[in-house]
Amino acid sequence: MADLNAADQAAEKLGPGGALAPETDPDGYQKRMARRKEVQQQRVGERNLEKGLVLVFTGDGKGKTTAALGLVLRTLGHGERVAVVQFIKGGWQPGEAKALQLFGDDLHWHALGEGFTWETQDRERDRQLVQLAWDRSLTYLADASRKLVVLDEVNVALKLGYLEIEQVLAGLALRPPLTHVALTGRGAPAALVERADLVTEMKLVRHPFREQGVKAQAGIEF
Repeated sequence: MADLNAADQAAEKLGPGGALAPETDPDGYQKRMARRKEVQQQRVGERNLEKGLVLVFTGDGKGKTTAALGLVLRTLGHGERVAVVQFIKGGWQPGEAKALQLFGDDLHWHALGEGFTWETQDRERDRQLVQLAWDRSLTYLADASRKLVVLDEVNVALKLGYLEIEQVLAGLALRPPLTHVALTGRGAPAALVERADLVTEMKLVRHPFREQGVKAQAGIEF
């Protein structure tokens, strides 16, 4: 791997600060790209393992659910079956659920919350709904016919104490070998991050709701 990394660096002509410098030597560029192709082909050839992945999308930035739903669309596009279980959310029907109805039984979508916790103001009711959502999730996690299971906002349920991390880790262990699971929401616990195969943290840089007073809009937030 060290040789491949070194070859990667040698394959790029870097200017000040690590930025790509303007190309001034067409012949040199062609040689570098040929070397890059060789390195990439070697890297791809060495990766021959296939397995079900645990993917975590967390952080304060927008886009966690959007990223997971991109996986949903991609998986459905390959003719595979998907299940989405939304924790906490459920006070409205998002645009994604409406748009994806055309996939019929290939997609099972469950929004089993009743909205944000500051709207429900009933901790015990929220906890019961989360447990209901988790029980439904377990049926999909153990179902080999579902290639992808999305547990949307499950990290929030964990953070609020409505679920225990031991429950979630045990549920992940139920999956058939090739079933992927994506878990979204702020504040993913360290134990889940440690267990995951892929972790992406969304960073908040700017948001129109906070800075401009722009309300949540169809197609952007829901």
